[in-house]
Amino acid sequence: MKFAPLNPPMAQWAGKRVWLIGASSGIGLACAQALAAAGAQVVVSARKVDGLAGLPNMHPVPMDVTDAASIQTATAQVVSTLLQNPSLGGPLDVVVYCAGHYHAQRATEFDLADMLRHQEVNYAGALRVLDAVLPLLLAQGQGHISLVSSVAGWRGLPNGLAYGPTKAALTHLAESLYLDLQDRGLGVSVINPGFVATPLTAQNNFQMPALITPDQAAAAMLKGWAQGAFDIHFPKRFTLWLKLLRLLPYRWYFALVRRFTGL
Repeated sequence: MKFAPLNPPMAQWAGKRVWLIGASSGIGLACAQALAAAGAQVVVSARKVDGLAGLPNMHPVPMDVTDAASIQTATAQVVSTLLQNPSLGGPLDVVVYCAGHYHAQRATEFDLADMLRHQEVNYAGALRVLDAVLPLLLAQGQGHISLVSSVAGWRGLPNGLAYGPTKAALTHLAESLYLDLQDRGLGVSVINPGFVATPLTAQNNFQMPALITPDQAAAAMLKGWAQGAFDIHFPKRFTLWLKLLRLLPYRWYFALVRRFTGL
């Protein structure tokens, strides 16, 4: 049985206007480049966007997701860029939240400051962005919001004390956004990557199964959007097994995690 897509499929990017937040490196940068190569006009934001200036179809707007005033200023600049530039003129079609902070942490080395840093960047930053862009998208009556979460948010994992809960919150947020916004003409998707070779994962001191490149991650994201998916997870050879683990009772789950991680 073939089910209808949960979102309007987005396969043709020529002329689309995308705001990608967290584009300075890793998945965010690769996705911005893939979208620009497909013909989208991509506004890219990060704290440091110097390296993004001059790239075709990319329009850098600096922004700090931990600073509400910075987000409001950047949003006004994005709207100005899109609406006042004759070659771009039009509504904001897609907002992608890809800003992220990751540092492995265990409860035996609890670091409150870093716990809160994860929360500020990974989750509260998304809330601040939504506060700025939701009124615009609702007024348009169209558009798409995509939150980059992680399979690390599916269940608790060793070394994920700080990171995992923020990603679980993002996934929950995306589910609620979808239920609230679908009948208002807005699409919502959540991106759940497995291990991707980025500056963030480079700090891991363990073997990462099914490791993929940022370019492969970006290709999977565009494929998921083209299919109208809500839950875009990859690589499937890894994430489908993790989905099965989500169904296990805690007794079995904890035992398996300890066995395979050695932690």
